[in-house]
Amino acid sequence: MSNQMKRDHRCRLLVAKYELERMQWKAISRQKNLPNEIRYESFFKSSKLPRNSSRTRVRNRCIFTGRPRSVSKLFRVSRLVSRELASKGSLLGVNKSCW
Repeated sequence: MSNQMKRDHRCRLLVAKYELERMQWKAISRQKNLPNEIRYESFFKSSKLPRNSSRTRVRNRCIFTGRPRSVSKLFRVSRLVSRELASKGSLLGVNKSCW
């Protein structure tokens, strides 16, 4: 397992851990009818959460090769690996097209 894959796994665990807390602080800070002090305080608390607990920091990587680009969300494999697996018949319901 490469270092990037380990980092991605740790980041996914942090996202799962702080997801509810982050959503609560964001919801409070977006309420227009609350006083500005409360909204600012909730924004400040949400910024104090770990940076890697943000969902945008998660990078989709291939589970076989660790390749970060052209990864299918459905199978979490890159296009290169999915092509090989489809040719072998390892992906259920997917076959390589020929015409």
